[in-house]
Formats: sequence, structure tokens, C-alpha cells
Amino acid sequence: METHQITAEHLSIERIGDIIRNGMKIELSDDARQRIRRCRQYLDKKIASNGAPIYGVTTGFGSLCNVSIGRDQLSQLQVNLIKSHACGVGERVSNDIVKIMLLLKIQSLSYGYSGCKLDTVQRLVQFFNNDVYPVVYRQGSLGASGDLVPLAHLCLPLIGLGEVEYQGKVISGQELCHKKRWKPIELASKEGLALLNGTQNMSAHAVWCLLEAQRLSDWADIIAAMSLDAFDGRIEPFLDAVQRVRPHQGQIETAQRIRQLLEGSQILNNIKAHVQDPYSFRCVPQVHGAVKDTIRYVKSVIDTEINSATDNPTVLPDDDLIVSAGNFHGEPIALPIDFLSIAMSELADIAERRIYRLVSGTRGLPSFLVANPGVNSGFMITQYTAASCVSLNKSLAMPSSVDNIPSCQDQEDLVSMGANAAIKLQRVIRNTERVLAIELFNAAQALDFRLPLHSSPAICQLHQDFRRVVPFILNDELMFPHIERAIGFLRGER
Repeated sequence: METHQITAEHLSIERIGDIIRNGMKIELSDDARQRIRRCRQYLDKKIASNGAPIYGVTTGFGSLCNVSIGRDQLSQLQVNLIKSHACGVGERVSNDIVKIMLLLKIQSLSYGYSGCKLDTVQRLVQFFNNDVYPVVYRQGSLGASGDLVPLAHLCLPLIGLGEVEYQGKVISGQELCHKKRWKPIELASKEGLALLNGTQNMSAHAVWCLLEAQRLSDWADIIAAMSLDAFDGRIEPFLDAVQRVRPHQGQIETAQRIRQLLEGSQILNNIKAHVQDPYSFRCVPQVHGAVKDTIRYVKSVIDTEINSATDNPTVLPDDDLIVSAGNFHGEPIALPIDFLSIAMSELADIAERRIYRLVSGTRGLPSFLVANPGVNSGFMITQYTAASCVSLNKSLAMPSSVDNIPSCQDQEDLVSMGANAAIKLQRVIRNTERVLAIELFNAAQALDFRLPLHSSPAICQLHQDFRRVVPFILNDELMFPHIERAIGFLRGER
């Protein structure tokens, strides 16, 4: 199996997806090891030779920044920091996102601007490679001094505290060290701060959500194409000439994709009695395209973030500087994360409107997509479920980044709330997936009523594949198992 080397070279979101999906191992490159050692050596020399206070290294934290700490207490200061900041509540962060958090924290520390010891970073690599998942709770971060609370939980097991999930069981950090015959890491000055400051919780959620958003955006086009044909829609709004006079990149890409997907459709080439379609069909290029452009923008921001050092203070050996600044602040990514929630909410919104049209008993389709309506309710309530998901998304899409609750005796007087934005985005993504699965369930049913006319080869193949896991509904039956299988279908679970 390929091993991914942690280097100073660019780490892409797609590469992270490959690493996580394929269960790849990671290792620090020689250059990364050298950077980490060099920065630590510089910091140690600076502490030894400089009597001036260094924030978080020889002082307390936050509003305690003016409290000097004796050299004999510098290590205990870092341990106390991690213990006191582990105040998470709520549900656990999922293991796949925790693993991305580990990868991003290792990547950030490897640049050599954080002052961590090599053995500390190596232990995080061991966590990653041995599928050790620290138990991290979802609530607690303000996205201000980075993700203090979740990163505290992520790093507690380094010092033999906290909990981890290992081999399917939740055990203590102490038990993990015993099982693996690891000694708890002895933290040096600044290390606790380097581990807890940073945006790896927000960023890991954003990376996961971007990978999912891209997948769902692709599916949205395919499902919309099936719905368009099932609804006996028109292709003219998707013509290239139309897009050229309003050349947004996402719009052009979407229209081209729909044309390709529907090429060769008998239904599409059939004479139409209607002059135009509702917006949920006619404006797919504009809406789906805007979502694509949003994903592209958000991806560019998160891409910069995950290739950055985001703890504090920043240790700069080449410039002979140790600077207490604000690279941990989540604002640069909080705003785009909120933006992506809005975009994905709209993707679900337009899909639900297409579902409504498909069950509405128009365009030659039976009411609620069942051959004998009345005694059968058919797909009536699938639209209700989609509407419920869409309505919740609208609430979740309210930006978190517009909120501010000052903390730390007003030292941290403007916080980003980016972690809350990221948590909400994950829920929006899941709801959007559910709505798209319900649309596919409805579109496949509607397409069967168009026989003997057939859709395009591409859509017919999709329909055939879908029918292997979800049947045509003749009479009322339990619907929730079919919806679950439709969700699994979108995830590639065949």
C-alpha cells in the first residue's frame, strides 16, 4: 500500500480524500523532521537566552498573558492547558473527521513554525497509522484561538489522558499507552499551545463537507437529468448558446453535463405540448451552476487553510522572531463555510421542488406516481420528508459567523463561531443527500411511466442500476427502507 509522505509541498483536498478513503499510512519526510527539530532548537535557545516574556511559553494564556511562569513549571503549564481546555460536550465527532483532524494537525506542525518536539508529532502519526481515534466532542469551540476545546480532546491521549476509540472499543488514554507500550509524551514549553491552537477541527469538517458536496453536486446533475426527462421537460434552456450570453463557469458546466446525460433520449425528442418548464427544471444550470461556483470558491479558501501554520505564537527561526498574532482565528474559513451551507441548502431546495412536480399528477404522470391512486398514497409522503429536510436546512443555513460572544475576560473579544458553522454544514450536507436520494427514488418511478418511450442510454443505465436495489412501487409498501437504500446507492453501496 502507498505511504503518503508529510512534506512542505502542497496537500490537496483530493489527496486527503484518497488518504482517508484508501486507508493509507503516513510518514514524516526527512525535510519535515528537519524543520520540526530546527524550530524546537531555536525556541529552546530563545527561552534560555531571552529574559523577556514569550506569550504561552513563559506566560499564562488568554487574559493571563501577563502572568510569568517559572522555568521549572513550563512543562506543567502545557499539561494543565490541555486538561483545563478539554470541556467538550454533545455528540462525538465522527471517526473519519477525527482522522482528518489528525492529518491536518500533523501537516500544520510539520512546517516548523510551531515549536513542537519531533516525538510529539511522531505520536500523532502513530495515532493516525494505528487507527487510534481520540474521542472528540462536537460542541465547545468558538473558532477564535482556533479550535481549543476539540483539539484538547484530540491531544489528551498524547499524555495518557482522555479517551480513544481503538479496535472498535472506547478505552482510556492510559489504557491505550499500556496496550501499545507507549510512554505518555512529556510536553515541553509551548507544545500544549501548539497542539490546541489551530483550525484543524473547523478545517477537517470543511474538508469532509467539500468532498461530500462535490459528490452530491455531481449526483444532483445526474438526478436532475432523470427528473427532467421523467417530467417530459424541454432541453432548450440547456443549449450552449443560452449559456454563452451569461457565461458563469458553473452554469456552462451544468448545462453541458445535462445535454450529455440526455443525449439520445426518445422522451426528450418527443413533441412537447408545453412551451416552458417550471424554474426547478428550467433553471438547473443557473442554480446547480451557482452551487458549483460556490464549492470552487470555498475549496480555494480551505485549500489555503490546510496548507498553513495556524497556531500561536508563530515561531519564525529564519526571521529570528516569536510573534503572538492571530493566525488561529477562524474568520477566513468561517465565512466560506457558512456560504457553502447556503449553497448546499439551495441544492436540496431545488431538488425538493422537482420532487413536488413529479408527484403532482401533471404532464401525464399519475398522482403521487402510483398506478392506482386513492387506495394507494404512493409517493405522496416522500415529498413531505424532503420538505422537512429542506426546511431544517433553511434554519441551519443561518450564518454562524455573524454571531459573536466575547470570551476570556474580553481578551478574545471577537470570535468567528466557525466551528458551529462547520457542525451545521455537516448536517446540511446529510440532509441534502437525503433529499437527492428521495428525488432519485421519485424520478426512477416517474420514468417507468414514460414507457414505451426511453430516456438516454446514460439515464437508462442509471435507472437499471438503481432498480437492482430499489424496485418499482406498484402498491403501497414500507417506503423508509427504499429511501435508505437510495441513500446507500448515492454513496456507492451496491
